[in-house]
Amino acid sequence: MKPKKVLVMGVSGCGKSLIGSKIAAALGLTFFDGDDYHPPENVAKMREGIPLTDADRYGWLRTLNQLFVERDTAVVACSALKAHYRDILRENNPELVIVYLQGTFDTIWLRHQQRANHYFNGEAMLRSQFEALEEPVAGEALFIDIRQDVDAVVSAALSAIEETCHA
Repeated sequence: MKPKKVLVMGVSGCGKSLIGSKIAAALGLTFFDGDDYHPPENVAKMREGIPLTDADRYGWLRTLNQLFVERDTAVVACSALKAHYRDILRENNPELVIVYLQGTFDTIWLRHQQRANHYFNGEAMLRSQFEALEEPVAGEALFIDIRQDVDAVVSAALSAIEETCHA
């Protein structure tokens, strides 16, 4: 049995969009990049290096929750940094599988420096994400180490998802 709904979470630059799209393709599910659903005000703030507040994220998280609720299947990439953000995303989604792409600040900062033309910009903003991050508790998410290459990360995530679905 394969999952019908998967959330791929982690701080900016951990590979949510890339890994999430590859997971979706492997499982035959539709992929949605949460960044595409930020309202223009959020994007403008991030472009200026201003971290988003809980209030900024609330409507965005509700929109992403509706992506799950309105579809039979979906893979959504979203930072989901705090426990209560994940609670919003799980509302009416009891079957949601959460994949946490876990990495260190140094690993992810190196990746950020190689990105071009992304509105999320700056070391201070990445630090703010790590400061806001409330890592999932055991049993809440599948922890995937991102220090490996992309194919290994995708493989590890798919294996963990398969184990969860057969448990």
